[in-house]
Amino acid sequence: MQQFIESFQSIIDSQLFAQQVIAWQHRHGRNDLPWQNTADPYHVLVSELMLQQTQVTTVIPYYQRWLERFPTLEQLATADTDEVMALWQGLGYYSRARNLHRAAQQICRDYAGQIPKAANELREISGIGAYTAGAIRAFAYDLDGVIVDGNVKRLFSRFFAITGDLTSASQQRLLWRLAEHYTPPTDNRRYAQGLLDLGATVCTPRQPRCTECPLQQHCQALQQGRVDELPERKLKTQLPIRSGYFLWHASATGILLEQRPNDGIWPLLWCLPEVDQQQLMNANDWSEHGRFNHTFSHYKLQAQIVIQSAAGQTSIEPCQGRQQRIIAWHQLSSFGLPAPIAKYLSGHLPKPPPST
Repeated sequence: MQQFIESFQSIIDSQLFAQQVIAWQHRHGRNDLPWQNTADPYHVLVSELMLQQTQVTTVIPYYQRWLERFPTLEQLATADTDEVMALWQGLGYYSRARNLHRAAQQICRDYAGQIPKAANELREISGIGAYTAGAIRAFAYDLDGVIVDGNVKRLFSRFFAITGDLTSASQQRLLWRLAEHYTPPTDNRRYAQGLLDLGATVCTPRQPRCTECPLQQHCQALQQGRVDELPERKLKTQLPIRSGYFLWHASATGILLEQRPNDGIWPLLWCLPEVDQQQLMNANDWSEHGRFNHTFSHYKLQAQIVIQSAAGQTSIEPCQGRQQRIIAWHQLSSFGLPAPIAKYLSGHLPKPPPST
């Protein structure tokens, strides 16, 4: 492996590589994002968890609202879970919200409210993996934080002409080893931002702007005419389809919702009560209220919402062991709801009584 690594490192000197990235970022990179105006470690933590698998333009308003409501780590640590989840609603990947909440509590408990600098200590905190630890070190403390995300993988794959499945364990080790080697000892905040900016704005997945890239002189994919081939794309597999059944039990004043369990889809969010499919098929006192479809990363959900007939003899019971409550229509915004459920509810709000 070491000899293999050295063959890549011979393409360009690490100091020159860093200098080119830093100089380009200073002149052409993104320098006006909200989280770039501060080195506050808490702000960096919030932005980095929000940015996982989410575009910058989507994150900005969520980031701003979050800091308006929870301006300090301590305020987040003592916040109610429902309020945390409600504020995250629509951003998706809700485990990030739970991890951020737990991280705040853990940092207040174990580190006196101070986010640590050491990578090994950062990795002990809930929701902080190798990338996030590196980002905090770089952006909050301007230390040698190693980062490898989708943008960096694509940039390195083309620059070093790395083939194969970049998600495999061997290629992951290679990418991280290269990232460690090329991370400079100083000016890490601008270097890390430069790598991300190059991947997001120049070395893009489609139609990369190679003539604007500061690394073009040494880019192996450009020299070999393989920019469009790299990184090698995995064949997309068709997502399986799963059915889901949810109960509609509402009145003019409110609707019955349940809090999802801590595992599975939509953890800890409030949702229409889920109904067991077999029990539903054995009943004859229900009708369809509506449907919705939603695509997750690993399957497609085809959901049917059912309503129990008033004259029915068989009771349709939601799945057991979940907290349920009637929530007033005007209070829905205070609860974290899955995006498709929130959308469905918004289309079925009771009409206000006519004015007299």
